[in-house]
Amino acid sequence: MAPCIVSAAPQPVDDYLLLGQATDEPTPHRACNPAQLGERRQTLVIPAPTAGWSGQPQALDVFNVLAGEVELSYADRDICGTMSDARTRDSRFRAGIGIVIVPPAGSHDPLRVSWPEPLKKRWGPTLLMGAPSPVQQNDTARLLIRAACIAVALALALSALMGYLSARDRAFLGYVGVCTAFVLWQSVLSGLSGYPEPWLPVAWATAPWVVGLTAVVMTLFVPVLWWLNGGLRLWPASRRVLRGLAVALLAPLLVVPSMGWGALGWAADVLEAVYMVGCGVCLGTGLWAWSRGDRWASVGLLALLPFLLMIVADLLAARWLLAYRVELLQVSVTWLLMMAAYALNQRLGQLRAQRDELRQLADTDVLTGLGNRRAGLRQLASRLQSAGDGRPLVVGFLDIDLFKDINDRHGHDIGDAVLIAVAEALRSCMRGREDVFRMGGEEFLLLLPGCSRQQAALRLERVRQRVSEAAAGLQVEGLVITASIGLAQWRPGSDDLAALLRRADHAMYAAKRAGRDRVMDGEQLEAIPPRATAAQPADAG
Repeated sequence: MAPCIVSAAPQPVDDYLLLGQATDEPTPHRACNPAQLGERRQTLVIPAPTAGWSGQPQALDVFNVLAGEVELSYADRDICGTMSDARTRDSRFRAGIGIVIVPPAGSHDPLRVSWPEPLKKRWGPTLLMGAPSPVQQNDTARLLIRAACIAVALALALSALMGYLSARDRAFLGYVGVCTAFVLWQSVLSGLSGYPEPWLPVAWATAPWVVGLTAVVMTLFVPVLWWLNGGLRLWPASRRVLRGLAVALLAPLLVVPSMGWGALGWAADVLEAVYMVGCGVCLGTGLWAWSRGDRWASVGLLALLPFLLMIVADLLAARWLLAYRVELLQVSVTWLLMMAAYALNQRLGQLRAQRDELRQLADTDVLTGLGNRRAGLRQLASRLQSAGDGRPLVVGFLDIDLFKDINDRHGHDIGDAVLIAVAEALRSCMRGREDVFRMGGEEFLLLLPGCSRQQAALRLERVRQRVSEAAAGLQVEGLVITASIGLAQWRPGSDDLAALLRRADHAMYAAKRAGRDRVMDGEQLEAIPPRATAAQPADAG
């Protein structure tokens, strides 16, 4: 007895998203253009197998037709399409112009394909035939490679633009221009200028666009390779030669739109010769620069490698190059842009290092290696912001006692040695070496974040003792080094930077008036009026 099958009632679905709606719009289709089909064309007849067609669907995809219209016909079916307009092609094929047919079993009707005469030799189309699924998968893979190369170039251009905003180096803007030119060239070469709809006015003038943009790219391609391979470093005067090459390649662009098919082919041959000679010259330059110890030339040689492989494959008429010429060109160009981006990023790193070095020099006291007054005030301002969160902050203002007498008695060389020795003593006593600064002359600023007044007083007392011990290391007869130190604690809500420094300075001069070689707490001197700097005697140190 058969089991009883009870069908459950369909359950309502309320968790879904439906986009679009039913349409009566017909599939885009365009009749073949008689003017295009009347030009010089090449036709290939693909016969049926000896036993006739099997009756299974057959797909044919045509790639790498850089200019003009492709016609595919079978029996009474005739379709045309161009690489520069995706609307003219079967929607199942995006990298090429394809057709899917279902010939009757045993039929011997041939497939016919025609395309414009190529601009130059070895630039004929690639045709792929087989079952629809693998042919369409191959087409999709090509599309992904072509789109990915353009996407990478756009990402590199955006990154370079960010680099320009950061470093203000015009080299980054130049790189953005290079990427933009290569994106336009790749778009026309791959047919993506017409995907999903035409966004460049290529129309039927694909050949002039290809030749014109190739000329523009050559004016950038050769200089970039020359730079990466060390040419500009070896011969700076070669910039003039590169400018002359750019003028020679770009000048004919004015007449490209009016060139006939033969003239365009001749121009394409000239550009290919420039490409091969440029690669050869850059190879020799890179090897020479590398042999002379220019390590950056290796970046240029790596950038050049895929182009050299393609040149050799082209001379050997390699089938894989003929089949995937457009994709290989795009991948090679993308590799070149990546190598150039790497070199630019290294340049950015060098610029930042130079900027940091200049900033360090601007903020460093040359004699002692400590931060100078400018750096000290900036660091104090930063510490005050941190102290605004409730952390205590104490500053110490130190002045070497009788420093003018040391200079007069022992000479300025010994005076400089004393300053250096005191700086080393201060470094050894402080937890953070970034909190010790020479404010000018024989005056030093010490920042003690996180310390209470009592802790800071003990720390500064150790500093005073260490300064007194510094004289022994200099081994100068009769040399005595002491320091007077003023201490002040920041008062939230009532102090600013200037007021804090004034109280520390006041405490330091109070220490001198009390006999020198001591630490004085400014909080205990509120009743003492601040000194007038101009009224202080010159020998009060």
